[in-house]
Amino acid sequence: MNRVVLVGRLVRDVELRYTQSGTAVASFSVAVDRRRTNQNGERETDFINATIWSKAAENFANFTSKGSRVAIDGRLQTSSYQNQQGQTVYRTEVIVENFDLLETRAESEARRASAGNTGNNSQNNFNAAPAGNPFGTPNNTNNSGNVFGGNNNSTANASTNNDPFSGGQEIDISDDDLPF
Repeated sequence: MNRVVLVGRLVRDVELRYTQSGTAVASFSVAVDRRRTNQNGERETDFINATIWSKAAENFANFTSKGSRVAIDGRLQTSSYQNQQGQTVYRTEVIVENFDLLETRAESEARRASAGNTGNNSQNNFNAAPAGNPFGTPNNTNNSGNVFGGNNNSTANASTNNDPFSGGQEIDISDDDLPF
């Protein structure tokens, strides 16, 4: 069985490329803290290379950035090649099959803002989701260049959104309503 599950933070922004046939491939490294501390009482960190393919690669690159907290699930793969000096170079990486984003959009934006990045990266080509609309789904048909169609007018969202959690109202749920 070859299964790897890692939780950590991205060391750098994801590098998204396309093969000659047009398939997306993204490369990145994840910093994963070890459970135990060393002799000095400090936690050591492993930096693990990973690759993700196809539409998942595009999504991963669009919704993460340096410092994003992620969980990845995949398999370990080793390969080798000859470098220009004729030496054999061995490479070990995780081939990602599934991933989860472990921070909210607000946490991600706050982290980027504190790092001096306002999130206005023209490469991403999407706007932040409006309040009450976490997925940035369209509220109108005039989306001029906005891939996800999010409308930054939160009052328009509040009036058309049927999400009971978006208005800040409490919801009364009894133990009998819970499935467990």
